[in-house]
Amino acid sequence: MTEQALRFLEYAFLALLYLFFLRVVRAVWAEVHDPKVVAAQSPGSPAQPEGRPSRDRSRLGGDRSLPLRLVVLDREGAGGLSFELSREVTIGRAPGCAVALAADNFVSHLHARLFLQDHEYWVEDLGSTNGTLVNGKKVTSAVPLRRGDRLQVGRTVLELQK
Repeated sequence: MTEQALRFLEYAFLALLYLFFLRVVRAVWAEVHDPKVVAAQSPGSPAQPEGRPSRDRSRLGGDRSLPLRLVVLDREGAGGLSFELSREVTIGRAPGCAVALAADNFVSHLHARLFLQDHEYWVEDLGSTNGTLVNGKKVTSAVPLRRGDRLQVGRTVLELQK
């Protein structure tokens, strides 16, 4: 090999090494610092994906047929733990989450969001590392939840109950 080719390979290796180092620093930074909480989109905003129903807060008040809690089904020592639902609930390890799962290391700080829209609860993954599953299927966009559906975040399995 010529000296120019060796010099090029040396610089390419150093560049890849620095990129790897920066990726590690970014991952550590994300785990150490609290996540940014982003406000929910307002109804009819242009950023709202098409095909999703719009929010109608005027009709939500007295519907008693909606599920009222998430119940932990499968986690060491936490089975049966219950979380009351409101119009919008965050799930994660961060202390500010309504469904705080601090003991599950496979749950991201701000893992998923559960929200009420047109008399239905919807769940969306918030860019978690390990993803969110509904009845064993990975969530890639907001999907509706019904009573009895199983939601898995990390190693924790939750069920939507009345």
